[in-house]
Amino acid sequence: MAYPTRPQEPTVWQKSKMGAMMGCGVGLTIGFIFGSYSIMRGGAGPRGFVATLSQYMLSSAATFSFFLAIGSVIRSDSVLPPHMEAARLQLLSPAIRSRADGAALIKARWEAEKRQH
Repeated sequence: MAYPTRPQEPTVWQKSKMGAMMGCGVGLTIGFIFGSYSIMRGGAGPRGFVATLSQYMLSSAATFSFFLAIGSVIRSDSVLPPHMEAARLQLLSPAIRSRADGAALIKARWEAEKRQH
């Protein structure tokens, strides 16, 4: 009998690369917007339009990609596999659960008490 396999979760390195690529795209866009505005407001300077705009875009892309890569790794860093994490969340005290989970738990307890009486 063949057991169904779960899709594999991306590795930490893959998550870091994905965060860096997203940050690079966002940084290039933000660098283009703010660089263009700065050039229109103050002029291109001695290096010229293209060199000044590319400096804005590349520095912004490097900054955004660095922080998004780190953020994606920190956010997805988990010691437990997903099925164990789900079990851990079920065993948390009711004070930590969400309002909907607490309401469902109370409703289930009331139903259990009704069946006992």
